[in-house]
Amino acid sequence: MENSMIFPYSEQDFNKTELAPSYRVELRDPNNEKLDKFIKANVVSDWSDLSWGKIGKPYIVNKMSVNRLNWEKENKQDMSVKTSWEFFNRSFHEWFVKDVPSELSEKKKEFRKSLSKFNMNEVKMALGDTVKLNLWNYVHRIQDGIWDPRGKRALFEGLDVNNPRILFLGAAEGYEAMQLAAMYPGAEVVLVDYDEYCKTHRFEEFSSTYPFLGENPSTGSAKVWYKDEMNIEYEVEDIRNLKYGKEFDIVLSVGLLEHAPDEHKSEILDMHRRFVKPGGYVIMTTPRNQFRSRIYYNIMADVMNHMYRELMDIRQMGLYVYEAGFDIIRHGFIKVHNGIIAQVR
Repeated sequence: MENSMIFPYSEQDFNKTELAPSYRVELRDPNNEKLDKFIKANVVSDWSDLSWGKIGKPYIVNKMSVNRLNWEKENKQDMSVKTSWEFFNRSFHEWFVKDVPSELSEKKKEFRKSLSKFNMNEVKMALGDTVKLNLWNYVHRIQDGIWDPRGKRALFEGLDVNNPRILFLGAAEGYEAMQLAAMYPGAEVVLVDYDEYCKTHRFEEFSSTYPFLGENPSTGSAKVWYKDEMNIEYEVEDIRNLKYGKEFDIVLSVGLLEHAPDEHKSEILDMHRRFVKPGGYVIMTTPRNQFRSRIYYNIMADVMNHMYRELMDIRQMGLYVYEAGFDIIRHGFIKVHNGIIAQVR
């Protein structure tokens, strides 16, 4: 009984999906038989044939969070990259832990109350909050687009690793490294972020009851894994100051490359090359440039847009990686992200 309270899902729950208050539980397709439906893979046949003249540059998201704009006005200076990341983490985490159905009910009450008083400022505020909550509910809970476990399992499958060491650069809550650890049991995971809040809140408060689909190393069959069953170390450090060598089977980043303008992208990519073993894998994702993503980042600007941000298509992302000296092993796009698995050329 005690274990069932700590780990509420097991192999008996395979093929189940349900909505928790702040996220979707996704246990469908445990044997990965239909994962190809969740990734549009290998859309470019020859990376050497691409050029920036042919594909154009990424879309730059220009609408910034009001919190950032107010901070810069008050401090009379541009917000630093580290400070903007700290602002983003606190804002984003606040949304991740929301009991969305309860909050939606409260916001609708506030909207009806303000409407009855004909207070247009309150009406606009309540309506805006309701729109954001409905959008967050659809993208994160209904569609499961942010974590997208089926799409990421499709991207991550088939790697030639055994008991891998995994380094996650700019790890935040570490979701994708935990998904990899479930798929490749025996993994040793090192999460790195220079905002301590990511360790103390985003990772520590990540639900211990969230189930990851992975593999049972003793049988080779599917298994449900949880964060507390994994070997995870969290290091609070600037990734430029890490003392590791080329010692990781997988070096991972999620939503990192798009925060650097072109003059700094080579530095970001070199950080991945610096720590991966010969023959190891570099895994990267970035948000997709699509119409609904542009709408999302516009409506959710106060939650999402505290720093420089681009939206790319998979060709643009891949060309950055290819020109930086990587061979692209697998690439494609999933619900709202581009994904690439590469090796040093």
